[in-house]
Amino acid sequence: MNATDHTPRRVASLQPSATVTLRDLGLLDRLVACTRYCADVCPEVADGSRVIVSDSWSAQNQQILAARPDLVLASVPYQLEAVAEILKAGVRFLGLAPHTLADIYTDIASIAGVMGVWDHGQRVIADMQGAIADCRKRTANAPKFRVFCEEWGKPIIASQPWVAELVESAGGEFVGQPGQAITADEVAAAQPDVVLAAWCGAGDRVPLEKIVEQRSWGELPAVKAARVFCISDELLNTPATSLLGGLHAIAWALHPGMFPKPAGIRQLAL
Repeated sequence: MNATDHTPRRVASLQPSATVTLRDLGLLDRLVACTRYCADVCPEVADGSRVIVSDSWSAQNQQILAARPDLVLASVPYQLEAVAEILKAGVRFLGLAPHTLADIYTDIASIAGVMGVWDHGQRVIADMQGAIADCRKRTANAPKFRVFCEEWGKPIIASQPWVAELVESAGGEFVGQPGQAITADEVAAAQPDVVLAAWCGAGDRVPLEKIVEQRSWGELPAVKAARVFCISDELLNTPATSLLGGLHAIAWALHPGMFPKPAGIRQLAL
């Protein structure tokens, strides 16, 4: 290490999105601690060589200190008490709170900057933007579908703004207010053509048949056409380049004749 190089050498990541970004920047060798959820989206960290710590929802300062990091990376969602624990550790802390795709690009640039690999970060951002632009171009003249996508089931919460942007990039019209609660009746009134469910922490286990029955959604256009899908949680709720997997899943759900079926999506069985 050069005497003038003050970039972090030991990083603790408290959210999968930060871990994915470190991977994209070629910096997993500096990752000394991460959460048990990070391997779900970044299997390269599942080799047992890193300290496992709680995430930014339930962080504990003693866990962080045990890894001896010189930088802590954290991102949404947070709890106030967890942030206090992170600060109590007394380690340099970069906290991220993205809402939109533009925010995610800024976060990638921020991590790249603090890690001393700015140019690499710009390439990662450009590649992600290019993939999204390509999907938008391919679907520009395709039929438009009304799409409801939820990140939680009880209460029903519409997915985040970045998901709404992905839906639009795949040729859909997002139903509801991104990130806000909505009732089953309000969703039904919007008559979505496609319903997507990616519940935080549920992986690919959203019970599609059960929620359709419980919410009395049998007459929805989406249900009649069996266009109700579960998309794996990590593909839509991890604000990093892993969202491209979610984009591919959305694109296939909307236009199965135009895109190959990707991993991480399951369809309602009628």
